[in-house]
Amino acid sequence: MGTDIHFSPLALTHALPFLPLAQGDIDYQVDRRGEPGLIDELLAEPTTKVVLTRGGLVAVPRGQGELVDYENVKMRLATLPGAYVSAELARYPETVAMFLGSYVGARGESVVAVDITRVPEAGVPGVGGIAGVPGAAGGVLGTQDSGTVDGALGKNGISGGAAAGIRQPGNAKGNGGVAAAKISGPLGVPDSAGQGADDAFDDSVGAPAQPLVPKPTLLQQAVTRFDWVDLRGFAPHANAREVGQATSAITLSIWHSRQRFCPTCGAAVRPALAGWAQRCTNEADGNRVLFPRVEPAVITAIVDGHDRLLLQHNAAWKDSRLYSVSAGFVEAGENLEHACRREAMEETGIKLGEVRYLGSQPWPFPASLMMAFKAHAITTDVRVDGEETMTARWVTRDEYTAELIAGRMAAPGRATIARYMIEEWLGREL
Repeated sequence: MGTDIHFSPLALTHALPFLPLAQGDIDYQVDRRGEPGLIDELLAEPTTKVVLTRGGLVAVPRGQGELVDYENVKMRLATLPGAYVSAELARYPETVAMFLGSYVGARGESVVAVDITRVPEAGVPGVGGIAGVPGAAGGVLGTQDSGTVDGALGKNGISGGAAAGIRQPGNAKGNGGVAAAKISGPLGVPDSAGQGADDAFDDSVGAPAQPLVPKPTLLQQAVTRFDWVDLRGFAPHANAREVGQATSAITLSIWHSRQRFCPTCGAAVRPALAGWAQRCTNEADGNRVLFPRVEPAVITAIVDGHDRLLLQHNAAWKDSRLYSVSAGFVEAGENLEHACRREAMEETGIKLGEVRYLGSQPWPFPASLMMAFKAHAITTDVRVDGEETMTARWVTRDEYTAELIAGRMAAPGRATIARYMIEEWLGREL
């Protein structure tokens, strides 16, 4: 009598070998964060490089913002000399400097990120935000809380610039990085201007004098001299070391921009521990130290006994072709495996059995930590909730490939952990 042999679809599952937003080889040097004057000391060192964030975006060299929608192109972070930035930090106390860490080696390079979201625009004292971008003044562009993990993942199929919804000058498609508007207004001219003979033929001579506008400072010039892109657009084109730097810088800068008052007593806060914490200014409450909030979320690749993958399209996703895997926030008092099972049941009516861990990566939109799992479905009857999840279906590898080729499905973006989870099941790169 023969014996039935059941093959587990999770038997050959391995941890994901690469994730785009995982940290590289930087040494955080946590023990140095409390040193008095650490940022000034680092900025005085010639081996320190400074990167910039603004409104949830990172600065890249001018012209690179248009590259985010292209394949096989390289991008890098724009940098400034530490000595120049040191004077700017004294000029603008509203900036936030963050010591990201150092690298071991002959150069011993250190990296400091500076968030300039609240630096006033040139010629507009006290006004933050990005010129020409409605609703961006004083706010944090690109950091809107989508409310659900699916809402944040809904932008996965959209490029870095398109996700922010802002056209890049010189890019007819409207895709690419986010560019700040040009600084407008005269920058001031010498007193003798307009007094030459040739100026007699200029109708503007003798017109009412325009008020002089101070020359933009270094950080104000950075707004227009660099392109600004979000992490989704930057990560696929940069090396792992700079992607790690950008991920930490954006995560911290978004937190500082969103939390400006103590959540316990309501007093103002100020940066602490080299940008990795905040200190409440309320002495009566003990000047408590506050740390960034991290919101755990699970994301699960669900396979059945025939090794088919469950893909779903969620209501928050603007691209009707975008299909991904199950995801959701972890509830209070809930462990990760239970969150996987609960989300699958709530969204698709599928009951899960064995669950295996694949890997994790930060997803700072605004503060998620995505923890990936692969799970075996012990039921296959799909019943979507019709609220978060609109459609869901099982696909074989051949069926999924055919859907992608026909354009009826689109894969998650290259910065997402979901894409690498699908590739692990598919057995090849998308």
